[in-house]
Amino acid sequence: MTLTETAYAKINLALHVRQRRADGYHELETLFAFVDGGDTLTARAAERDELRVTGEFAPELTDPFGNIVARALNTLPRSGGLSITLDKRLPVAAGLGGGSADAGAVFRIVEQLHALPDDWRDRAARLGADVPACVESRACVGRGTGTELEPVENDLAGAPVLLVNPRVPLTTGPVFAAWDGTDRGPLPEGPASVMAREGRNDLEAPATALCPPIADVLAALRETDADLVRMSGSGATCFALYRDTDALHRAAQTLQTSHPHWWQMSGSLR
Repeated sequence: MTLTETAYAKINLALHVRQRRADGYHELETLFAFVDGGDTLTARAAERDELRVTGEFAPELTDPFGNIVARALNTLPRSGGLSITLDKRLPVAAGLGGGSADAGAVFRIVEQLHALPDDWRDRAARLGADVPACVESRACVGRGTGTELEPVENDLAGAPVLLVNPRVPLTTGPVFAAWDGTDRGPLPEGPASVMAREGRNDLEAPATALCPPIADVLAALRETDADLVRMSGSGATCFALYRDTDALHRAAQTLQTSHPHWWQMSGSLR
């Protein structure tokens, strides 16, 4: 039997950094959302665990044993091995939780075959702060380091979304280190649309300072007929939400023509 799972791209519709913690991490409040596309994982039973990586961004994953997919397999108890092919379609170090989404897809594959252990959330959190949210891949609020999840009224499900990345990798650590330390307040209350509209991304300014092309992407998206434009996570991917698919397709075509070297993906929010 062959199983196929999509590692849904994660975006942060809002990301509020509240304070630096004593443990070196940051206290966050974020609104997670997921796009209906991303990497693809194909799995089948095998004598031992195997991982093969294909796709446009496969060359950027140079350590198969350090890959989070392999680590996710190692953290889940089960009988027998799995041979997994990862079709890497999402850019790496892009603010889309690509690796976390891949790990989340592994958890879902194992759940279908063997069920997950009761402490799967703790196991997921040890792989990365975004992994617990990516296992379920549905809109939610994340607090703490992002692992304390709360449900949210998801009135943005189905919203057309365009993701754009300038093809410049940006690792998370330096962006958090460049945050100015100012607490600009909590997430607003309400459904996802209110949180997104009235929220912000506190990492947008430090990320743009480290990666100036982010400003170009944001400016180009704001010239389209978008309802909301923002950077996701720690960058450098930015997103735009649209009222209908026609507006999305016009925007995607415009940016493809004016900036053909940029990576982009169109989809809908889950």
